[in-house]
Amino acid sequence: MTGRDRGSVSVETAILAPAFLALVALAGVAGRTAVAHEAIEVAAHDAARAASISRTAPDGRDAARAAVADRLAAEGLSCSGEPTLVLAGSMNGEDADFEDVYASGLGTDASVVVTVTCDVPVRDLRMPLLSGMRTFTTVEATFASPLDRYRGRSLR
Repeated sequence: MTGRDRGSVSVETAILAPAFLALVALAGVAGRTAVAHEAIEVAAHDAARAASISRTAPDGRDAARAAVADRLAAEGLSCSGEPTLVLAGSMNGEDADFEDVYASGLGTDASVVVTVTCDVPVRDLRMPLLSGMRTFTTVEATFASPLDRYRGRSLR
């Protein structure tokens, strides 16, 4: 090793180590986001299915909320705050209000559409060197489930 090469490994390490650590943090955030997205998709599916087999809009709303809470607990996913649940519907291919879906007559092509949004915390993956990194990432999934055309419904 010549005199002018002395310490070059230390300099290279000092330059590359933060970049490597940032890459590890990015991989952690990407992994957590992928796992969270899968859990949110399953929660939206469960919520839409639970709402679609309910006979009334209030029962459907309660069933959807319970399904989301149960699924996220089973998956071990915690949101920064409560997950957001948006309930909508469609009748004969047109957008409709959630309550109107349950008021539709027998034989009507109606579906319940559920969107679940969760802010997944990534604060524990954040590095002091990356002070501009967000402390959460938002994950959203939507799922539609048809109501049985010939099953009784009511507004109750």
